[in-house]
Amino acid sequence: MKILVIGSGGREHALIQALLRSPSKPSVIASPGNAGIAKDVPCQQIADVVDYCKKETIDLVIVGPEQPLVDGLADQLRAAGIAVFGPDKAAAAVEASKDFTKKLCDKYNLPTAAYKTCSSQEEALAYLKEQGAPIVVKADGLAAGKGVTVAMTEAEATAAIAECFAGAFGDAGNTVVLEECLIGEETSVFALSDGKRAVLFASAQDHKRVGDGDTGPNTGGMGTYSPAPCSTAAIEKEVMDKICTPAIEGLASEGIPYIGVLFAGIMITAKGPKLIEFNCRFGDPETQVMFARFNGDAAKLLHSCAVGNLDTQYLSFADVSALCVVMASKGYPGNYAKHTPIKNLDAAATHATILHAGTSEKDGQLVSNGGRVLNIVATAPALQEAYDKAYKAVDTIDWPEGFCRRDIGWRAFKKDAA
Repeated sequence: MKILVIGSGGREHALIQALLRSPSKPSVIASPGNAGIAKDVPCQQIADVVDYCKKETIDLVIVGPEQPLVDGLADQLRAAGIAVFGPDKAAAAVEASKDFTKKLCDKYNLPTAAYKTCSSQEEALAYLKEQGAPIVVKADGLAAGKGVTVAMTEAEATAAIAECFAGAFGDAGNTVVLEECLIGEETSVFALSDGKRAVLFASAQDHKRVGDGDTGPNTGGMGTYSPAPCSTAAIEKEVMDKICTPAIEGLASEGIPYIGVLFAGIMITAKGPKLIEFNCRFGDPETQVMFARFNGDAAKLLHSCAVGNLDTQYLSFADVSALCVVMASKGYPGNYAKHTPIKNLDAAATHATILHAGTSEKDGQLVSNGGRVLNIVATAPALQEAYDKAYKAVDTIDWPEGFCRRDIGWRAFKKDAA
């Protein structure tokens, strides 16, 4: 099987390594890839993906990031008869529009936060005055992981609303969704769908804020671990039964088959799990820990999904804990320096797996090329052991311009100590 993976981050590096471990031994190519991915598989700059796939007789395309899916890449590939793991543009609206997902929740009775969609600043401020704080302010469209403010005061919410309508997030903020602030513990649950049915893949818990103890601004994710104690089998079943399956079946009934992975951001409240948001792709850095535990055949599993015949015989996980520490450029998620040298990765790799997220080569030297740069992933029978291995690798890496959180997995450790 010849597989093309679209993307250049740590999520794609994790996917590629899982594909290379597949018993079916696929041939894998990445576009555009990064300096770490290039050590594992050939990387290509591809101008026309459909044309390339036809010429190279690609059997499966796996689309990592959301933007190409929202732009309709999967539609173009399917129209050319090429199997693709990732939803069409119409189904990718679950991530492209918060309002689309909220209406889906209303129609199919998915548990979620109370909300109002507002198309003007005046309408949003009136609803804010009516509801008060805390409240969540969301730009409706894609805002590169930004555009969401959990406002603890009305003043904070007013500023966030003004920012959206002032164009801080481009067209994404032309419409704003205001939501009830859900209280509980957050987790990420991933379901695979072949367009007809949904099957649980795995769950993980992310650490969004930049600083230890969940302080500082939100980021794309500073670390993850899987499994998380809060994501019990009972919770995962409830999420599948009440959220993911009704969403997939509802979309199918409307002529919008959802093919790929459905990522459900979940708040586990006192009244049970509620949907915070859907994403139309694997999470980053959740993918890194889920696939570290995966011991099935990733190539055959994702291909069966893409061709509309999801085969769970290829879906299998080892009974281990996985933990991922994200190393980022100092200053992230604000301004940061690029092209800073990174050394000692080979020595670090004796303790944990090093996945590349934002790296490139300059004059034969590995350098940073982004905000989130490296993912340090360790597995072990117990989470504490995985934590120790991951941070031993972190401390071996020579990168003065990098930093990381030192408390990944803290909720699990707090539960253990209780």
